[in-house]
Amino acid sequence: MTAQVDPEPVEVRFRAIQSITDAALSGLDDRELLVALLDRVREILRADTAAVLLLDVSSGQLIATAAAGLEEEVRQGVHVPVGRGFAGRIAAERQPVILDHVDHTTVLNPILWARGIRSMAGVPMMAGNRVIGVMHVGSLTSRQFTEPDVELLQMAADRAAAAVISMNAQADRLAAAALQRSLVPTALPAVAGAELAARYIPGDGAVGGDWYDVFTLPSGELCVVMGDVAGSGLPAAVIMGRMRSALRAYALETRDPAEVLDRLDRKMQHFEPDAMATVLYAIIDPSLDRMRICLAGHFPPVIAIPGQPAELARVAPGLIIGVSPEARRHVTTVPIPPGALVCCYTDGLIERPDEPIDVGLTRLTRAVTAEPAEAACAAVMRALVGNQAARDDIALLMVRRQPQSPIIGSG
Repeated sequence: MTAQVDPEPVEVRFRAIQSITDAALSGLDDRELLVALLDRVREILRADTAAVLLLDVSSGQLIATAAAGLEEEVRQGVHVPVGRGFAGRIAAERQPVILDHVDHTTVLNPILWARGIRSMAGVPMMAGNRVIGVMHVGSLTSRQFTEPDVELLQMAADRAAAAVISMNAQADRLAAAALQRSLVPTALPAVAGAELAARYIPGDGAVGGDWYDVFTLPSGELCVVMGDVAGSGLPAAVIMGRMRSALRAYALETRDPAEVLDRLDRKMQHFEPDAMATVLYAIIDPSLDRMRICLAGHFPPVIAIPGQPAELARVAPGLIIGVSPEARRHVTTVPIPPGALVCCYTDGLIERPDEPIDVGLTRLTRAVTAEPAEAACAAVMRALVGNQAARDDIALLMVRRQPQSPIIGSG
């Protein structure tokens, strides 16, 4: 039976919610906000402990993340499976739970009863329809947490959930940006007879999975990669990093561009079954006079030859990575005359809302000319990006064969 509560104290305590959502807390960063919220919740509810456990989706467990009066939960890395124990039950049922008896039969974490906690109340932390964690409070003396107590606790949990979402999004953005910066070449290789230039511009908002790579093989051949992983944020950046490393490894095992992409596709479908990506992979001969190119759903490069209008290279299309384990791709050999420029890019450069992709491709071919690689990069970015913020990631790579290019030696 629920205890009767004097109306005035309840009204007073509900006004205390202002101290959980006031401007002072808004000035804190997200991690500080969690701790401050727990301190205030504990004070307002006259509780002895307060804690937040966040859901790790991959393991299906709640992990102790922040606490006030129960710091050992966090320091010892307490994990609670969803569906088991007090916190696990709250997460599974998505409903508040009140306990007036705490021992091994009602809670899974032995720290709680060893600490002497006698009564507890907990609520789910929600992001839309998705559970992201649990907030709970505890008392070292027997008491009956009331419905108004639970409502106040739920208000605090909702504020904490918003902080966690913001915290995770910021952490993902920083991690994705750092990962992407570490995987895009910091310096392009020096290749006799060739000029190289590149740009990478992150899109407005979350970092995506666009990347480019340039490296030489022991044979002296020059390899060019351009790729775009579906999705955005840290998951796309992580997959991009794995693809880049795998492609480099396969490039050392076979000089067939189609075989490299086929192996990459098999690897991704086995270890990353939900991932999809477009990839361009080309191998340029040591003499720089031709390249063998294979596409996996990617746009063909633009070729600019001195004295001629630039045009899309006539390259056999190929299925994107992650669609069919039976896909086999074809290699096209494209000549590179002296002075010619090869322009590789991702779709962020050419796509515009409510505009056919052919319009963007035409705009690009008009902007590419057979000039020095760095000047060509600058001209394309000026013509296609200008002063507009990029909606999507943009990766751009230029390779120019100098008008008089010597043969690259092996090694």
